[in-house]
Amino acid sequence: MQLVLGTMYFGTRTDEATSYALLDRFVAAGGRILDTANCYSFWTSPTGRGGQSEALLGRWLAANPGLRDELVIATKVGVEPTDDGGVEGLSAPVIERESVRSLERLGVDVIDLYWAHGEDRATDLEETVGAFGALVERGVVRRLGVSNHPTWRVERGRALAERLGVEPWTALQLTTSYVEPRPGAQVPGKDHRFGFVSDETADYLETHPEIDLWVYSPLVQGSYDRADRPFPEAYDHPGTTERLAALTRVAEAHGVPRSQVVLAWMLRRGWKPIVGVSSVDQLDSALASVQLGADLLGADSLP
Repeated sequence: MQLVLGTMYFGTRTDEATSYALLDRFVAAGGRILDTANCYSFWTSPTGRGGQSEALLGRWLAANPGLRDELVIATKVGVEPTDDGGVEGLSAPVIERESVRSLERLGVDVIDLYWAHGEDRATDLEETVGAFGALVERGVVRRLGVSNHPTWRVERGRALAERLGVEPWTALQLTTSYVEPRPGAQVPGKDHRFGFVSDETADYLETHPEIDLWVYSPLVQGSYDRADRPFPEAYDHPGTTERLAALTRVAEAHGVPRSQVVLAWMLRRGWKPIVGVSSVDQLDSALASVQLGADLLGADSLP
């Protein structure tokens, strides 16, 4: 199953009992990929620091001995706040220090996928690439990914990895959905300048099939199904109207929520949507999208 369980609020907004129930249900349904970060979720913590999600996952793993080897655990480094009001960045000392802290909180010997969470142009890219590569060489990280970076920086980083003879980034994490905001429109809560999938991104991925696309916020915070969560104004344009009409036709024809069709559409394209849920009912709805698969979308074309 290529669906990813996002654990951003586990240990903060989502209490321990609910978090455990979600993790148990996800694994029981065949889910194996978990996504977190060292900074999750500092903005909901009274300390102003992250690490709660990783720590909760560590406690859950300890309570489920023998499960670790079946899972893909992905975590991130780069945007944890610092005392001076900035963020930690991607220097070699930060990457080394924070990888150790993440391993300790998770209670594991190796991170399956380690992400560069956001850009750090104050640090030479070669230093960043070399530091990530060193973790793979030491065996404490298996694979590397990059999030919220422009395509040209992704390619430059991969070229540097080849020149240095170290592991390259082979996963890209950005946000997108079946509908997209107007070009140039500001989307509330999305402050990553290069956080959205663009036509250039899609073209790059088509020519580099070895790079996986992980999609965060694939359901636009519930806007497909919930009347109390309308799409932000940035999505109000003719393209959205047309796509939502087509999506609604397919969903109604099969008696499923529009969100399930969106996730099935992404999975069929080979993307890995990251679902952030706060209840087992929400998780079950997302899991049902896996069963839709090629049968639903093979018979019903979406523009």
